[in-house]
Amino acid sequence: MKARKLKKTKTQTKVIAVSGALLMIGVVGTATAFGTGTGEPRRIEAHGTQLSVPVDGGRAMVDLTSLVVRARADDGRTWQLSAPAAGDLGAPGKVTIRDGKASWAYGDGGLNVTASAQEGRLAVTVRSARQSSLTWPVSGTDGTTEELQVPRGEGLSIPVADRWWNSASAGLAGTGSDMAEGLTMPFWGTSQSGRHGASYIVESDIGTTLKFVSADGRLHTEAEHEFAPQQATGNYTVTFALTDGSPVAAARDYRAWLQGHGGITTLRQKIARNPEVAKLVGAFHAYTWGQARSAEGVRRLRGLGIDRMWLGYDADGNPMDGKTTRLARQAGYLIGPYDSWANAQDPASADTPVSAWPAPVWQDACVRRADGTIVTGFRGRGCYVSSEALRRAEPSRHYLADRTRQMTANGATSYFLDVDAAGELFTDHSPAHPMTKAQDRRNRLARMAWLSGDRHLVLGSESAGSWANGVLSFSHGSGTPVDDRLWKLEKDRRTWGGYQPANAPAVYFKPVRLPADLAKTMYDPRYRVPLYQTVLHDSVISTERWELPWSKLPDQSRTRALLAMLYNVPLNLVLDQDELDRHGKQLAQVQRYFEPLHKVAATQPMTDFHWLTDDHLVQRTTFGRGVLTVTANFSATSHDGLPAGCVDAVIKGGARHRLCPTGL
Repeated sequence: MKARKLKKTKTQTKVIAVSGALLMIGVVGTATAFGTGTGEPRRIEAHGTQLSVPVDGGRAMVDLTSLVVRARADDGRTWQLSAPAAGDLGAPGKVTIRDGKASWAYGDGGLNVTASAQEGRLAVTVRSARQSSLTWPVSGTDGTTEELQVPRGEGLSIPVADRWWNSASAGLAGTGSDMAEGLTMPFWGTSQSGRHGASYIVESDIGTTLKFVSADGRLHTEAEHEFAPQQATGNYTVTFALTDGSPVAAARDYRAWLQGHGGITTLRQKIARNPEVAKLVGAFHAYTWGQARSAEGVRRLRGLGIDRMWLGYDADGNPMDGKTTRLARQAGYLIGPYDSWANAQDPASADTPVSAWPAPVWQDACVRRADGTIVTGFRGRGCYVSSEALRRAEPSRHYLADRTRQMTANGATSYFLDVDAAGELFTDHSPAHPMTKAQDRRNRLARMAWLSGDRHLVLGSESAGSWANGVLSFSHGSGTPVDDRLWKLEKDRRTWGGYQPANAPAVYFKPVRLPADLAKTMYDPRYRVPLYQTVLHDSVISTERWELPWSKLPDQSRTRALLAMLYNVPLNLVLDQDELDRHGKQLAQVQRYFEPLHKVAATQPMTDFHWLTDDHLVQRTTFGRGVLTVTANFSATSHDGLPAGCVDAVIKGGARHRLCPTGL
């Protein structure tokens, strides 16, 4: 979305008395600067304590005394975009409107605010040089709000007045998600009655938490930003946009925002830079064990008629050998090792080969807290490694270059780098390598860009945030709307399984039946919406988490297969000899159905999603300019000729293709 050009005019200034204060108003610009470019000029205006800002589809009114924000759509509909900011802001100082921006301050709170119309949105920036916090915007409190859209994993659309979602059983009310780490993208949305809605984008996601609050039987959200000088989070910017209320409208708005800020790199561009990326198109993803990691395993997959796969292997000291890698590449597959640059342990006692780092990394490169203690690593072992420490050491010590060269010596052309794109960011207080969370993210982006760019590896990472789309091609985990209770369940080794036997660890292979509430929050199709795909389908190929392969959750296997086909994303699998014996034919059937659909649509954006029934159980997606349309029936009854538990896909100009997965 191109920024509108400003035509400068002579500034006019007038003074209005408001509650004993002077309100300075500067009127600058033309219709092209502030509005849609049609009709009368649409300027930022002040009326008493109200600031009126033009946005696409109407105007947004900001109450200067409380930061209440209201929408007034062009059709006359009004509703509240934000309730008052929590706490006492203090009295607003004088307001100056100049060059299309309104500026004022809350002196008692040490807050300086600017508001402007940017690309059809209301943009508000709050600045503070003090250690403090602001809870705002408070959204969804208007009685006309019906649904709340949140990019937890792929995405959820939650009915705000639903009794279950407001209860402890859903595990949402009373919790919060870090917008840089807990959500895959820094936005959320609301749907109002009557085809209206709103989109909220937090440009300054680091330091911001989105809280979910239940009050009087209704859910709403409260965004809390921490202003911390040492973290460089002194600026807090939120944009507000009016939408048509579609369950994916906020995602469309965020995609447009990203495009307007140069933030989407397409798969077409990635394939042009590295033709190996094209092998992801049509491929399912699988981690291999035992025989499946051997040449015989590759032959079995080819014998099943599977000609596209991403095959990975764990850091268990038994990588895929060069002969098998060559055979797999000849078959058209991608091969990729699992690696992590996040954990360091003493090589003499390291849990896995990727946790072992040479001295002095495992002693001196640890992230440290303000009190000097180290931040303990995953599962309480070793420490988390500072990306800044590795960055400073790399020019002379070549830790990352040597490690990557060793990991791909078998001919692997792909790479899975755990954690780096997931947003698990650290502040490092070590005097030897101090680092803010923002610097940590820059470091991770730089080293992922090196892997995918300089090393020409087809790169993937864990639950990739949208900020990482330019440096990787696939993401394991961004498709899963994880409920925090999943982590507790995974720690229950008796139920979930452990890391034995070595050639088929139960943690991956043992089938598990999710508790009903957990299954509902994660996999009930009534609440699932493709926010991630609406934003990034043509940029990042997304799957579910690797410890949740298709066969791990048999009760959800049919639903997950339907969701994958509906969203045009691959299934993530785990394979050994027994898995191929039991499910090989089913896997091949679904993969062969998926491949031609992905070939026509993988490089296309998801352009539409909507519910075809009031119960939300029949859903349809569209890709590109109708190049692919997919309809999935999650209900127990037939709909318009589509049987229950089936999916129909139509490639533009072609016949209907149907799949009715039997589940596992």
